[in-house]
Order: sequence, then structure tokens, then C-alpha cells
Amino acid sequence: MSKTTAYGGDSPSENFETPTLDRESPTLLQSISEHGGYAYVRMAAVAASGDIRAAEAVREMAWEQLHSGPWHSVLPVWRDAYSMACLHVAKHHYGNGELKEALRALDMGIIMGGSLLRKDLDSAVDMVSEKARMLRVSDGNNQSFGNSEHQLVDREFDVSKVLKLLPVKSLASKLVVKRSALSLEKFLKDHYLAGSPVIISDCMAHWPAKKNWNNIDYLLRVAGDRTVPVEVGKNYLCADWKQELVTFSEFLERIRSHGCSPGGPTYLAQHPLFDQINELRKDIFIPDYCFAGGGELRSLNAWFGPAGTVTPLHHDPHHNILAQVVGKKYIRLYPASMSDELFPYSGTMLSNSSQVDLDDIDESKFAEVQDLEFVDCILEEGEMLYIPPKWWHYVRSLTTSLSVSFWWSEGESSSPS
Repeated sequence: MSKTTAYGGDSPSENFETPTLDRESPTLLQSISEHGGYAYVRMAAVAASGDIRAAEAVREMAWEQLHSGPWHSVLPVWRDAYSMACLHVAKHHYGNGELKEALRALDMGIIMGGSLLRKDLDSAVDMVSEKARMLRVSDGNNQSFGNSEHQLVDREFDVSKVLKLLPVKSLASKLVVKRSALSLEKFLKDHYLAGSPVIISDCMAHWPAKKNWNNIDYLLRVAGDRTVPVEVGKNYLCADWKQELVTFSEFLERIRSHGCSPGGPTYLAQHPLFDQINELRKDIFIPDYCFAGGGELRSLNAWFGPAGTVTPLHHDPHHNILAQVVGKKYIRLYPASMSDELFPYSGTMLSNSSQVDLDDIDESKFAEVQDLEFVDCILEEGEMLYIPPKWWHYVRSLTTSLSVSFWWSEGESSSPS
């Protein structure tokens, strides 16, 4: 039996509203039934009445459907079914005052569910998060911020030690061009249209993230109880690589423990965190450069992790600005014209990744790669790196690192050479 608290579950004022679910439920259940989900539909009616066991049962049914094959082959109706079940579970926990459990259920609905009920999930997250903040204040647990002792990253940095960890020839040849407060006109002419990487400095000072994200207390306050997907292992090309769902507070604890977990370093990589956690989204701004060429923003992703996390040599289809908010990264880039010399995988899933491990090049197979020309850099806090489409890049975090990537598409009228 669930515990009862002063919140109770009987008063409508002590629960969150789900207007989209209330309106769309009959249609959604009909669609689920048409796709063979008869047991789900029967149990969902019981879950809607407040039965937590039924709510957990329908969530498990939808979860099994989400894992019945490759993610891209999952029917959208089952993603929406999973969101519906998460809302039922969250309502129960919220009514019982179990705020962390309610937030986890809602986050799972956001991460794994469909788009139909997203507004209900988001509004419920706001309500539950606000209730949790109010309770912390009333309990006297409202921590102060800005304490230098609670910094996430120590800004002392020994370059000589770092050089020993980098791939052969790093920082010994041609460095990426760096420009201070680059005008949009110069960016468009000299880099966007020319397809040439550039580091842009002095353009992030107004971001609240510059002050907030190196403060552990702040990160715990706005995101500590939220659930996020992380990668565990050396990188996504390794056989022992896996994904986990952890709370942001647990993720931060792993970072403070040098990223250690039983399976290796933990990395929050290429996740739309800012769609999920609105407080963090308010800390950043889309750079004006992302509107160059008349295109539109395609994705906004977070890259948070400890020193030593590596993104292997690969390329992306869009224009990319990587904003380094906290910490430092080493980045090596090869032009798109060198694709054949970098031995991309032949499989469609990994065709944008190189078979070459720059950290340990197999000279019997890829000896000539060491003679290829490249540009590289150490991307410092407060700097942005523009990476043109299809440029190959390898990235290594030199310290604990919090970065944001902005991908945007090609405008119809522009044609970079």
C-alpha cells in the first residue's frame, strides 16, 4: 500500500491537470486497441481511476513495445501510450507527496514518450518542481549560490600533462583560426560560405550559463532531481558502451568522482537537455551566427562530462557551433574532402564515423592517416567553434566540460563552396 501524506490524493487541488490527456484519451486508446493493445486499454481504464498497480502495469506494457525492435521502427502510438502511463504514475506519486518519484515518471515520459502529451508532461514538471522548491525553502534547505568552494571545475590547468594524452602530432601543426567578436558579415563571407572552421571568442559573456554552470549548488537546485540519459564507456564505437538513465545529481556525483562508474566514464552526450529542463535553457542564447545563410536551427544539444571523455572521429550533416561554457576541450578537424582517406564505416548506421582510432592508430591498416593534414585547437571557456558540414572532427574533454552544440540547416539561397 502506498504511503499517505499531508498532500493526500483526494483533493483535485493537490494534483496536476492533464487537459491534453483528458481530451485525447478516447482517441489514443482506440488507436492503441487497433494496434493490438487490448490489455493495455483495459488496464488503462483502471489506472485512470488512481490505481498505481494498474498504472505501473500499463507503463510496463508500453515499455516492452518501445523495446520490441530498433527505435526507429517503434510505432508512434506506443510512445504516446508510454507518455499516458507515465502521467498516471506521476499523478499517484504527486498526490502522495512523493515528488522525486513523480519527477522521474514525468522525465521518463518526456525522454521515451511521444509528442501528443508533451504539453501535459511539461506543465506537470513545472508544477512538481515548484512544489519541491517550496518545500526546500520551508525546510530551510535553500542553499546559497556562488560559493567558490562548490565549483564544478578547477580552472588550474597543466598543458604539459594534457599534451601527453592527446593523439600524435596534436597542436604541432596548423591551429584553427581564432577571431574576437567576429561580425556576422565576416563570418558569412570568410567561414560559412568558404566552409572554413573558426573559433569565435568574446561572444558569450552575457550568457547566465557562464556564471551558473560552474556552480554545483545551482545545478543541483535546478536539475538535481531530474532524470537524464547518459552514456557509459569509452565511446559509442566500443563493444562495452551502454546507456543508462540516472538523476542529474547522480551524474554530477560521478563527474566529481572523475567520471567513474563500474562501466567506465559517464557522459551526457548529444541530448536535447534544454527541451527537457527549461531552467537550463534560460541560461543560454542562440548565437546570431546560427541564422547565417537563411537556414533554421535543427537541434540544440548538451555535452556534459568529466575529463577524458572522447567523441571519436566523425562528421555531421549540418552547420555546427560548439559553445564551450565550462572547461576545455581538444578538437581536431579534417576537411570533408578527406573522407575516403579517413576510412568511414560502410554500414549505414556508422557511415559518418571513421574506423580510425586517433588515440591508438592501427598502423598496419591506417598508417597513412598520420600524414594527413588537419587543424586543431584547445577550445577555451567562453569560446565557440564553427564546424562546417561534413568536416570530420575528434573531440576530447581536457577537464570536466559543459558544452552546447547548435546545429542549423542550409538556407535555400545559400551554397557554401
